[in-house]
Amino acid sequence: MNLIETNVPIQKAAKKYVRVTKKKTEKNRKIKGAFRSAIKATKAALAASEIDKAQENLKKSIKALDKAVQKKIIHKNTAARMKSRLNKLVKAAVKK
Repeated sequence: MNLIETNVPIQKAAKKYVRVTKKKTEKNRKIKGAFRSAIKATKAALAASEIDKAQENLKKSIKALDKAVQKKIIHKNTAARMKSRLNKLVKAAVKK
């Protein structure tokens, strides 16, 4: 007896829930990946002292974070905190 076979849902509604969860997980993963990669790109540009590129990536990061909040992937305060910290890093790099 395989462990996977024992965890298969029996009820019709439970089977649907498995399908829905799979779709939502994929969608959430794609949106999370978008804002995480935008944030990484901003930090990488800052590390390479490319201020113009960092400012451009900051705008993309903010847009991606706002979209994640709209789709209820992350909480608005979490997004605000991330945006604030990124903005702080970029402004500090501009002053140098």
